[in-house]
Amino acid sequence: MTQILKLNNIIEGIVVKRPSKHIKTPYVADVKSSSTGEEVLCHTASLGCCGLADTNALILMTPNSNKKTTKCSHSAFLSIIQEKDKDNNAIKEVIIGINPKLAEQLVETALNKNLFSKLQNIKSYNREKAIYIKDKVDSRFDFTGTDQNGIPFIMEVKNVPLADYEDMTLKERKKYDFAGRAFDSKVAYFPDGYRKSSSEPVSPRALKHIKELTYIKSQSTLEKPIRCIMCYVIQRDDVNRFQVSVIDPEYRKAVKDAIESGIEIITMVVSWNRQGEASFVRDDLPITSFD
Repeated sequence: MTQILKLNNIIEGIVVKRPSKHIKTPYVADVKSSSTGEEVLCHTASLGCCGLADTNALILMTPNSNKKTTKCSHSAFLSIIQEKDKDNNAIKEVIIGINPKLAEQLVETALNKNLFSKLQNIKSYNREKAIYIKDKVDSRFDFTGTDQNGIPFIMEVKNVPLADYEDMTLKERKKYDFAGRAFDSKVAYFPDGYRKSSSEPVSPRALKHIKELTYIKSQSTLEKPIRCIMCYVIQRDDVNRFQVSVIDPEYRKAVKDAIESGIEIITMVVSWNRQGEASFVRDDLPITSFD
């Protein structure tokens, strides 16, 4: 595997409380350092990340270099989960990237190292380009560029930290026993998170992006082709497939429509270790059926 990112000055800690008892924003947690016992203010960019950065979670953080711009002395980047392997009862551990900005850094390095099978030898790329088409598109996309054949491409990146043996609601999950399932047989899924009503999209921003990419792709012609790509960065290696989450039917349909319109999907798997090193695993994790 090829190393594509290294986080420096990694510190292990346990989330004591989120939101912090000192700062009530949900983006700040009180974290106790495992080595020194010191309690620090830690920025959690992904809120609680569905438990991966919430109270009692074991995380890996780094000190903030510029403390003049934030009240947080540290930032959370990785989460550690442990569970018994169903085959031999040994404790298995997986390190998960929970900071959304990591996904963009990982993709950029993969582009520079020529690791994407669908984007070999690109001629150029730019970061965070705003695209506006009246009444249709008004977003800043993560990457735009030109592929090896001179065809323009637009790529949006989404971080995928969550996985389970099956993608289902918590209520449904209580009915199942996953004993006997291999530790690395989970399905990675996107999106998930808090919403006020089950009728609302989990991530309005993600829904907006996939619909806008679909519109841009609809304007592609033989004379003026354009590639539109959605890259899901799965920052854990205990998975064997990817699924657009069943809890958000609207986003699920939008992705299905996007694929049928010609949107390309990259499912990039990254493996992290306790030293803060990320390695590229693959960019073609199978996608489950939309049926």
